[in-house]
Amino acid sequence: MGVYEELQERGLIAQVTNEEEIREMVNAGKAVFYIGFDCTADSLTAGHFMALTLMKRLQMAGNKPIALIGGGTTMIGDPSGRTDMRKMLTLEDINHNAACFKRQMENFIDFSDGKALMINNADWLLNLNYVELLREVGACFSVNNMLRAECYKQRMEKGLSFLEFNYMIMQSYDFYHLFKNYNCNMQFGGDDQWSNMLGGTELIRRKLGKDAHAMTITLLTDSQGNKMGKTAGNAVWLDPEKTSPYDFYQYWRNVGDLDVIKCMKMLTFIPMEQINEYAKLEGAELNKAKEVLAFELTKMVHGEEEATKAQNAARALFAGGSDNSNMPETVLTDDDFTDGEIAVVDMMIKAGMIKSKGEGRRLITQGGVSVNDEKITDGFASLKASDFDNEVIIKKGKKVFHKFSK
Repeated sequence: MGVYEELQERGLIAQVTNEEEIREMVNAGKAVFYIGFDCTADSLTAGHFMALTLMKRLQMAGNKPIALIGGGTTMIGDPSGRTDMRKMLTLEDINHNAACFKRQMENFIDFSDGKALMINNADWLLNLNYVELLREVGACFSVNNMLRAECYKQRMEKGLSFLEFNYMIMQSYDFYHLFKNYNCNMQFGGDDQWSNMLGGTELIRRKLGKDAHAMTITLLTDSQGNKMGKTAGNAVWLDPEKTSPYDFYQYWRNVGDLDVIKCMKMLTFIPMEQINEYAKLEGAELNKAKEVLAFELTKMVHGEEEATKAQNAARALFAGGSDNSNMPETVLTDDDFTDGEIAVVDMMIKAGMIKSKGEGRRLITQGGVSVNDEKITDGFASLKASDFDNEVIIKKGKKVFHKFSK
């Protein structure tokens, strides 16, 4: 089986152009392909996993990845899949985020000896002259076709800014630039990017002729695709300072029964023969597959040692044990206390367990929070400094634990 057929078997491919040509190039290790990453935060998330593991999988088969850091496109903001306009970031913020992305990508992709490239589209987009750009590529885009694109249609009712309207042109120009200057012949992205990506393929054809072989593949996007990595409204980050290895492990350990095999196929490098055996499991036995999924992904991001610690801690807690040595911990200081007390909701916010006090109080009044195994129902409950002479453990729901000390 070639790598293209493996992508199909793992359920990764949604739409393609030039399928036979793509199949031949990918299987022969002759594809030079890019995936773009806009720098909207200072860490990649679990939602980027599909793209990162795909790049690694294709690189292992001899193909050459280009990780395109969106320093330029982030200045505009992608309207795809959004109901409102993205927050405008400063150039300094974008550059900082780009540097963070680079460090994390190196854990997945081998950039040594020209085996892969990491390029920032700010290098060409920020230097474009607007009138020259209009003259060069403007005639290649039909406004009528752009307005029919799904990424724009869903925003028309609430308002689409002219700034965001330009995003398709910028993304298309990226592929055109990479095709001309880096021999990049293929682009990958989520299927919500299909219209934008076809714009790049069409721009190359219009500017360079019908013989310019530019190809497009979109990856399947669903509840475990681009929407992956969201839990209780919070992103699951790859940065251990934002999502601890334990919490990262727990996220994957707690995926739904219907998603565990799908995630195994799409995100891990476990052989399909083994995954098919896990697919035969039912009921409580599926927990074995969930443990394997969580361990493999945590090892990929944080290393085997941290994955083992997280797994041991999770097993101890779920078995009713008392070993919490590897549980995520927040150390409180005197500044966190007011008149010698600290509210439980403030502790949860500080630990990243909730996003707001309102959310925390609702959880508490609904019986979803315990302190040292005792359920609390007062949304304004607080603890005294003396309560931290011993460790305090807050449990949110059935599966989220966090340790506090002073």
